[in-house]
Parts: sequence; structure tokens; C-alpha cells
Amino acid sequence: MAKERERQHGRRRTAVAAVLVAAGLCACVTGCAGGGAAAEDARGVSGAVGLLRHAADALRGAGSSRAATAMEMATGGTRVTIRGRGGYDFRRRLGRLRVTLPQDPTGLSEHRPITELLAPGALFMKNRGAGVPADKWVRVDTETLSDGNLVTGGATDPLTAAEVLCGTRSAVYLGRTDLEGTEVRHFRGIADLAVAARGTPADGRAALRAAAEGFATARVPFDAYLDDQGRIRKLRQQFSFVNGHRRTPVAVASTTLLYDFGAPVDVRLPAPGDIYAGRIADE
Repeated sequence: MAKERERQHGRRRTAVAAVLVAAGLCACVTGCAGGGAAAEDARGVSGAVGLLRHAADALRGAGSSRAATAMEMATGGTRVTIRGRGGYDFRRRLGRLRVTLPQDPTGLSEHRPITELLAPGALFMKNRGAGVPADKWVRVDTETLSDGNLVTGGATDPLTAAEVLCGTRSAVYLGRTDLEGTEVRHFRGIADLAVAARGTPADGRAALRAAAEGFATARVPFDAYLDDQGRIRKLRQQFSFVNGHRRTPVAVASTTLLYDFGAPVDVRLPAPGDIYAGRIADE
């Protein structure tokens, strides 16, 4: 039994490591179609597509919100989830998340939570891992990432997730439902990253263009839940990237929850002296 538990633990650690490598954690106001209130005529295809393409605009209009994220991936027969929680300023394109990595089979955390700062063109991570001093940040230039930072940090940037919907090609309205006490409208559709990159504002264009070229497919299936102001309350997206070792497509499901709109979000980017410039050890 002890040997079997040890084998299971080893498989779990291998799966977690694979996820973190895939997610990049172990590797080193004008919108897409203008603003406007959400139309009630969401039952037609054109109405649904139009609302979804305006979703990023509605978030900018809201200013800020609290956010919770989850990134799921199945690898080696094991499904693991990376979770994040924090806040996001949609007008300044700045966010702060506390990202929690999977636990081992005993229930003990294998990694300390990582603090992530999301900024235009950059991702900052603290408690990054081996070889990085505890008081230093690791900076990643997101414009160099093949996924546009949609999966690299283990959490999808909330505004970038919304801007993916600027490339909505088809969508259906599935009716109203209750989401934690808020009545929302449920849409299901397909977005195209290349189309989104052409239609989104300049500060988000490079990330979506990189993702369109770097993922296994530019098609992104999604389920979106919008409130009556057209703001995203929940967004679940399916991304597919190519495993660097086996060259096989790997599916990642990213879920973003947004709530408490207008809540203050304090994001202070690290000073140059607080950014680690040394080598990051493999974990």
C-alpha cells in the first residue's frame, strides 16, 4: 500500500509539473465594436453575436471588479486545477491575482501561492519558485508568449478573455439562469482569435495575434453569462495548445468569474530594483 501511494503521489506530481510547464509557471475607451447598453433581443443569432462582441466594452464601462479564475487541464490521467482570486481594473488594464497551485494527494500544498500582477505587455510573478529570492518579482514579456498570456500564468487575464469574444463568429442564446443570486443570460458560441486580434484595441491586439498563431487552433469554444448591463459575470473558454514534447494538442479550460463591479483595485507595479534578473532554476 505504501508503495502504491508513493506511485500515485509520483504520478500526481508529474501531472502537476506538466500543467505548470504548459501554463508557463515552470518555464522561466474604444472596444472591438463600440459601446452601448445590452439589447434585450438576444435570441437571434445576430443579436447574440453583437452582445458578445461588446462584452469587453461593458467591462471597461464598469471600471473594475473582483475576479476569480480557474484553469483546468487533464494530463497523465489526472485532472488538475489552478485557481486565482483578486481584482482587475479594466480601464487601466491592470490586475492582481493570488494564484493557488494544486495540492498533493495528502492535502498539503506543494507550492506556495503565487502573486501575479497583470499589466499591458507584462506579467509579474512573486513566489515564482526555486532560485528566485522571496522579495523579488519575475517579469515576463507577454508579447513574446505564443499563447498571448491566455494560459501562461495559470490564469487568463480577464480583459483579454473578454476581448476574445470580439472575434465571436457564431453564438446561440440559451436563456436566463441564476448565477449566485444574479440573473444572467447564457450564450454558447465559437470565437476566432485571429478575428478578435483584428477587432480589439491596440493595447490588446498583440496578445491575441500571438495566441492565434501559437495555439493548435484559433477557434475558441465558449460559454458566456452576461448580466442585463452586458457585463460578463462568468466566462468559460476552451483553448488548445501544442505540447512541446509530444507535439499533440492539449485542451485547457479557463473559467473567469467577475463580481462586485466598481470595487477599488490597487495594483502597484514593481520598481526595476525589485525585479529578479538572474537564472530561474527548474523545479
